Amino acid sequence: MNNKEFIASLAKRTGYKVSKAQNMMNTLIGAMGDTFIEGDAIQITSLGSFEVKKKMERVITNPATGQRMLVPPKLVLGFKPISSLKDKIKKGEKQ
Repeated sequence: MNNKEFIASLAKRTGYKVSKAQNMMNTLIGAMGDTFIEGDAIQITSLGSFEVKKKMERVITNPATGQRMLVPPKLVLGFKPISSLKDKIKKGEKQ
Protein backbone atom coordinates (compact mmCIF):
# COMPACT_ATOMS: atom_id res chain seq x y z
CA MET A 1 0.00 0.00 0.00
CA ASN A 2 1.47 3.35 -0.96
CA ASN A 3 0.93 6.69 0.79
CA LYS A 4 -1.99 7.75 -1.44
CA GLU A 5 -3.83 4.46 -0.88
CA PHE A 6 -3.18 4.61 2.87
CA ILE A 7 -4.54 8.17 3.13
CA ALA A 8 -7.65 7.16 1.12
CA SER A 9 -8.21 4.19 3.46
CA LEU A 10 -7.74 6.41 6.52
CA ALA A 11 -10.22 8.97 5.12
CA LYS A 12 -12.78 6.23 4.46
CA ARG A 13 -12.43 4.79 7.99
CA THR A 14 -12.65 8.17 9.72
CA GLY A 15 -15.29 9.74 7.49
CA TYR A 16 -13.08 12.75 6.77
CA LYS A 17 -12.22 14.08 3.33
CA VAL A 18 -8.93 12.89 1.84
CA SER A 19 -7.38 16.37 2.24
CA LYS A 20 -8.27 16.44 5.95
CA ALA A 21 -6.87 12.92 6.46
CA GLN A 22 -3.66 13.93 4.63
CA ASN A 23 -3.36 17.02 6.84
CA MET A 24 -3.82 14.92 10.01
CA MET A 25 -1.21 12.42 8.83
CA ASN A 26 1.30 15.18 8.01
CA THR A 27 0.74 16.75 11.43
CA LEU A 28 1.23 13.40 13.18
CA ILE A 29 4.42 12.59 11.26
CA GLY A 30 5.78 16.10 11.87
CA ALA A 31 5.16 15.83 15.61
CA MET A 32 6.74 12.38 15.74
CA GLY A 33 9.76 13.63 13.79
CA ASP A 34 10.26 16.50 16.23
CA THR A 35 10.11 14.06 19.14
CA PHE A 36 12.70 11.76 17.52
CA ILE A 37 15.03 14.70 16.83
CA GLU A 38 14.94 15.47 20.57
CA GLY A 39 15.96 11.84 21.20
CA ASP A 40 12.73 10.87 22.96
CA ALA A 41 10.82 7.61 22.49
CA ILE A 42 7.14 7.32 21.57
CA GLN A 43 4.91 4.55 22.88
CA ILE A 44 1.55 3.99 21.19
CA THR A 45 -0.47 1.58 23.32
CA SER A 46 -2.21 -0.36 20.55
CA LEU A 47 0.74 -0.33 18.12
CA GLY A 48 4.17 -0.43 19.75
CA SER A 49 7.11 1.80 20.57
CA PHE A 50 9.46 3.89 18.47
CA GLU A 51 12.90 4.61 19.88
CA VAL A 52 16.02 6.41 18.67
CA LYS A 53 19.05 4.20 19.26
CA LYS A 54 22.75 4.88 18.84
CA LYS A 55 24.72 2.37 16.79
CA MET A 56 28.33 2.29 17.90
CA GLU A 57 31.21 2.65 15.49
CA ARG A 58 32.44 -0.60 14.04
CA VAL A 59 34.95 -2.04 11.60
CA ILE A 60 33.62 -3.74 8.46
CA THR A 61 35.40 -5.59 5.68
CA ASN A 62 34.61 -5.03 2.01
CA PRO A 63 34.07 -8.57 0.67
CA ALA A 64 35.23 -7.66 -2.85
CA THR A 65 38.56 -6.06 -1.88
CA GLY A 66 39.14 -7.32 1.65
CA GLN A 67 39.74 -3.72 2.73
CA ARG A 68 38.75 -2.90 6.32
CA MET A 69 36.81 0.31 6.93
CA LEU A 70 35.62 2.14 10.01
CA VAL A 71 31.90 2.93 10.05
CA PRO A 72 31.20 5.97 12.25
CA PRO A 73 28.52 5.90 14.98
CA LYS A 74 25.02 6.92 13.95
CA LEU A 75 21.49 7.29 15.26
CA VAL A 76 18.81 4.93 13.94
CA LEU A 77 15.08 4.72 14.51
CA GLY A 78 13.81 1.42 15.86
CA PHE A 79 10.27 0.09 16.15
CA LYS A 80 9.07 -2.69 18.44
CA PRO A 81 5.45 -3.80 17.92
CA ILE A 82 3.30 -4.99 20.80
CA SER A 83 3.09 -8.77 21.17
CA SER A 84 -0.61 -9.00 20.28
CA LEU A 85 0.05 -7.21 16.98
CA LYS A 86 2.94 -9.58 16.21
CA ASP A 87 0.64 -12.54 16.89
CA LYS A 88 -2.08 -11.17 14.59
CA ILE A 89 0.44 -10.66 11.80
CA LYS A 90 1.79 -14.21 12.22
CA LYS A 91 -1.74 -15.63 12.06
CA GLY A 92 -2.79 -13.36 9.17
CA GLU A 93 -5.70 -11.87 11.10
CA LYS A 94 -7.38 -8.58 10.24
CA GLN A 95 -8.60 -6.10 12.82
